Amino acid sequence: MLLLALDTSGPTVSVALHDGTRVVATATGQGAMAHGELLAPGIRDVLSQGGVTPADLTDVAVGVGPGPFTGLRVGVVTARTLAATLGLAAHGVCSLDVVAHAVRGVYSDVLVATDARRKEVYWARYVDGERVVGPEVDRPADLAARHPNLPAVGRGASLYPDLLPAAEGPADAQAADLAWAVVAGVATEVPLEPLYLRRPDAVVPGLPKRA
Repeated sequence: MLLLALDTSGPTVSVALHDGTRVVATATGQGAMAHGELLAPGIRDVLSQGGVTPADLTDVAVGVGPGPFTGLRVGVVTARTLAATLGLAAHGVCSLDVVAHAVRGVYSDVLVATDARRKEVYWARYVDGERVVGPEVDRPADLAARHPNLPAVGRGASLYPDLLPAAEGPADAQAADLAWAVVAGVATEVPLEPLYLRRPDAVVPGLPKRA
């Protein structure tokens, strides 16, 4: 197996290469509005670090969100294109699950909360590593009221520490954790469809009003 993993659900664009035994290369880039510019170079970097070509890949995995419209679309479309053109096995995974896998075994009951903008968070609850509630989008105060005093990992927790008890863990989904979860067979796989949870900010303008 030679798996390329990528996640563009947050401001961090993350790419990793896994050979079936270990992660052999990683690349990251920062830019909430630059996913398209950062992803392709990240893929080239990990392939170069691993000394392989796209033709050597057997699998591709992608975090499908939840996350902002543009970022998710870049990652999911890239994974779909690679799978179709190279004949790769494709694996879609909820990006909140990816963060939860990074702290699997550390917390028996934990929230994963990421930044949904508009003063909201995307979130899910995990018990013994398994998602039991979510994914959903809520205001931090509403989430805290529903699940009081639970530790929370992710960028959303660090943004609202007065409401969500921030715990140690990654701020955003990391492709290395995604790759590990898929290879280990612990990932709950979903279709390669972006998980938005709400409509995008941009809307098609309506017809002009008549005078």
